[in-house]
Amino acid sequence: MLKNPDPSLINDDIRPATDDERHWSVMNMASLWIGMVVCVPTYMLAASLIENGMSWGQAVFTVMLGNVIVLIPMILNGHPGTKYGIPFPVLARASFGINGAHIPSLLRALVACGWFGIQTWFGGFAIYQLLNIMFGGALEGSDLPVLGINFAEFGCFLLFWAIQVFIIKKGVESIRILESIAAPFLVVMGLALLAWAYVKADGFGTMMSTPSAFAEGGEKEGQFFSVFFPSLTAMVGFWATLSLNIPDFTRYAKTQKDQIMGQAIGLPLFMTLFAFIGVAVTSATPVIFGETIWDPTILLGRMGEASEGAMAVVTVVISLFALSIATLSTNIAANVVSPANAIINVKPEKLTFQLGGYITAAIGLAIMPWKLIESAGAYIFTWLIGYSALLGPIGAILIVDYFLIRKTEFELEDLFQKQGRYWFNGGFNPVAVAALVIAVLPNLPGFLHVAGAFGDGVIPTFFDTLYTYAWFVGFGIAGVVYFVGMKVRGHT
Repeated sequence: MLKNPDPSLINDDIRPATDDERHWSVMNMASLWIGMVVCVPTYMLAASLIENGMSWGQAVFTVMLGNVIVLIPMILNGHPGTKYGIPFPVLARASFGINGAHIPSLLRALVACGWFGIQTWFGGFAIYQLLNIMFGGALEGSDLPVLGINFAEFGCFLLFWAIQVFIIKKGVESIRILESIAAPFLVVMGLALLAWAYVKADGFGTMMSTPSAFAEGGEKEGQFFSVFFPSLTAMVGFWATLSLNIPDFTRYAKTQKDQIMGQAIGLPLFMTLFAFIGVAVTSATPVIFGETIWDPTILLGRMGEASEGAMAVVTVVISLFALSIATLSTNIAANVVSPANAIINVKPEKLTFQLGGYITAAIGLAIMPWKLIESAGAYIFTWLIGYSALLGPIGAILIVDYFLIRKTEFELEDLFQKQGRYWFNGGFNPVAVAALVIAVLPNLPGFLHVAGAFGDGVIPTFFDTLYTYAWFVGFGIAGVVYFVGMKVRGHT
């Protein structure tokens, strides 16, 4: 128990977890990850790599390697969460300062709010397709002005949004229960989908036997690494968000073994499995439907075409229900907890987890995510590198501070005190802020080029090449600058 925390820096949601609250086991942590990785973007990850010329094996390997790499900062940043029972915004106070912690936590929160809206649209659209099939297409209609979607689509989006708000109201423990129930169901459904595609197509189709475009004689012969490295960076960037706020969950783990083993089992293994399922099932769709269907929401809506009578309806209903559960379990865990805790950290004496979650949900609704996806077809994958360039340096600063500067030892009381050892200059640690800025700057020209801020030839190609390693570049620079800067200033 803390002796005399500053009331402006603590409430029941961001205080250290008690011994009674630390009961998440290996299976709970693994279930958390299974629930998060089974989602539409994971299914489609390898698709973007195959479209760029990789064979299915190269694509799945790239996904696996990226997740093995990001598992390292995931486990390292999870360590202080388990040891001290503190969430991400409180952990960030040690390196960025009591007030400076708002910088990394709110940057992480903004990314999560965008993802929350996108995933909510996927979940709502799955419900729309399910109901539309059940009512024989009666839900189709003209698009509403401004919104650009029809009334039924918007209603299903709001329904899925409301379900998530209800879970937010129940608090963090409801998330553990949701993930524990969803995980085995989603694994079974994924394998069932794989088996269905194999049987219907009498195999997985030509895609699984198509050679890499980078092989000898291929249209992109000798260009493999020019695609592999930016793709690997994107795969790391996919979970660069969670590698920061993983303490939000590991604070409830019983032991370090539980958080380490749970993450090691749940993240790389099941990310690889579901990326493979996405590739294999998509490979079978030309045989089954006469066209390639990458989007699982569309695929599941058409599965009835491959069945007959009542079985067609049952197949579609079960499939779309599974997709809704997958999206729900991903969104609540990955895109609500972090922004909620970041918002709480701004005014702990006035804000709660529920209120932070409601604000997140409101932002996800206001951005009209269907328009975001519509106006930027490759948004989900192209911009993974973009925000990895920002979040990689933050992860490095947290890890270097905890393991190399603090030697895993915090003054827990001072994390909840103004004028303590983590106050620094006016509540901000200038070394951490400088390290973040310095680490982001080399990747900025490449990011602006990719984002379309200026055309080809304006910047040297060196910056474009550098940007393909954005997470690694930012992580390395920030870690070195922060370590040297803290030693020079004499902070230990």
